[in-house]
Amino acid sequence: MCGITGAIWLAGSRSIEDAEFTRMNNALAHRGPDGHGIYRDGFDNGGGVLLGHRRLSIIDLHGGKQPMSNEDETVWITFNGEIYNYRELRQQLESQGHRFRTHSDTETIVHLYEQHGENFVDHLRGMFAIAIWDRERRRAILARDRLGQKPLVYHQDEQRLLFASELKAILALPDVPRQVRPQAIDEYLMYGYIPHPGTIYQQIHKLPPAHIAVFEEGRLSTRCYWQVPATPEMDASYEDLCAELRQEINESVRLRMRSDVPLGAFLSGGIDSTIITGVMQENATQATNTFTISFPVDGFDESEYAETASRHLKTNHRVMQVQPDSLSLLEELVELFDEPFADSSAVPTYYLAKLTREHVTVALTGDGGDELFAGYGRYRTIDRLRHFDRMPTPLAGRLAGAGARLIPAGPQSSTRQRLKNRLGILQEPFERRYINWVTQFSASKRQAMYRPDFMSQLDEGLPSEFLQGLLHSTQGGRAGLRAMRCDMHSYLPCDLLAKVDITSMAHGLECRSPFLDHRVVEVASKFPYSMLDRPGLIKPAISQTFAKHLPPALRDRPKMGFSVPLDNWFRGDLHELAQDTLTSDDGFCQQFIEPTYINRMLQEHQSGRYHHGDRIWSLLFLELWGREFG
Repeated sequence: MCGITGAIWLAGSRSIEDAEFTRMNNALAHRGPDGHGIYRDGFDNGGGVLLGHRRLSIIDLHGGKQPMSNEDETVWITFNGEIYNYRELRQQLESQGHRFRTHSDTETIVHLYEQHGENFVDHLRGMFAIAIWDRERRRAILARDRLGQKPLVYHQDEQRLLFASELKAILALPDVPRQVRPQAIDEYLMYGYIPHPGTIYQQIHKLPPAHIAVFEEGRLSTRCYWQVPATPEMDASYEDLCAELRQEINESVRLRMRSDVPLGAFLSGGIDSTIITGVMQENATQATNTFTISFPVDGFDESEYAETASRHLKTNHRVMQVQPDSLSLLEELVELFDEPFADSSAVPTYYLAKLTREHVTVALTGDGGDELFAGYGRYRTIDRLRHFDRMPTPLAGRLAGAGARLIPAGPQSSTRQRLKNRLGILQEPFERRYINWVTQFSASKRQAMYRPDFMSQLDEGLPSEFLQGLLHSTQGGRAGLRAMRCDMHSYLPCDLLAKVDITSMAHGLECRSPFLDHRVVEVASKFPYSMLDRPGLIKPAISQTFAKHLPPALRDRPKMGFSVPLDNWFRGDLHELAQDTLTSDDGFCQQFIEPTYINRMLQEHQSGRYHHGDRIWSLLFLELWGREFG
């Protein structure tokens, strides 16, 4: 796990000086505290290439320094991530005549490119952001892993291409345009993140997951090299699919335990992390180090379940309690994420990574289990709501109204609020139901809170177009399965995996996710939705397949989620901070949000009439980001 940087400039354009590029590379020092390297190549007719690397040493601690080349230095690479099947690939390449100088996975990619060209990515099992410079062809290859575990951003203009693991590296060059994209603010307030391929800035972009880009003769072309299989195998038996799944998950965990440094696991007490830890224990020669976070607030503390899982699996377990004043971390999170990011679970994830890094350098996680095996309750609800599609719209509307009237009046609990909101979408088509479900500020709320002059700038189309395109590609399947597939291409890479990458890299910790091995994903996609969502069972495909790893108290426990008590905090310790920051006359948010809307939202929350904790956090993060970078 590392940080990568790169710059390519054409003949006749301004050369990027070594000191400038060193600043760019050093902006990622937190991602690679163990070493750094820079490669420079000049063209005969002007122009040149710079590749940079910041290293966190995991494999071949002494021989894996980057940037790295092949034997005759015609192919160079800078690479962030891990290739878990590099040993098997190396054996194949050696049999084809390739000679290796190191034992690193990085060198395997170089020879794989020599052998297969752009199709080298098809052979990789792992998480990666890769940049290859082919000196003979004068072309650069950028590639990102299939599920989007490793980030890669880039800026292109008529004279150059810049790329890096994080925005802050590109922004280290003073002449990079920093114009904020109004549509990105609208997207952020809708989703809580800014979806690929956009960023908060007009002229900087994210390379989407499962994409490869080729930069040659001043032109950049991109293509998708892998897709999640769209059609389940309806004729396969449940037993056969579970057997295949067991084999692939066991292999995925085994491959991810390859490391030349100590490793452990995140253990929340949920089904996913417990199964991964259990499989690790089967393959380990000593007790696995496991880690969890505890909140001293009812309804938010999973540490008891994590300790139950630890006792069952006989791990070496550690717990860290996070107090409410831990949100002094907020300003540091703004610095880390580079662009607005509203998922407050970044707070416990940050502290979990901090605790874990004090003892190990690599941690396995259960990320991806919910998206693959129908772990979120919204999948079941959305799937059952499909029955309303057969009803005439007026009848569905009357049922929704009658249900809403049965909900008692008075102070609105978050559960009661959500129930009323869900009843209101009974009469809407599936696509709108799903979009409303995952939206933080609905379209009507955003229209009500935006200033007219900001509304006039939103001329790039609706922010929902990102999800509408994904939903269109899943047409014909069960509603629950369509929602899962959409999450895999949106929430998973843009929110969950971005959060884990940024917070873990802040501490020099590498996180590995066995469920996100593409072979596991391909097997999981074979399950029809009816096998994933069965009455009375929680994630049956994995909970039954790996039942021996799950203590009885965990098997039927509903998902709690890795969240923080924002509603409590914004009525207590953080109330004054939110009030003072968001109502400031010269605030960043005041440029596009009506002050009356913010004041009303804060008053409603403080009175207990509504729970706006998530929305307040979202605006607070945006405000602090705007003051720092906007």
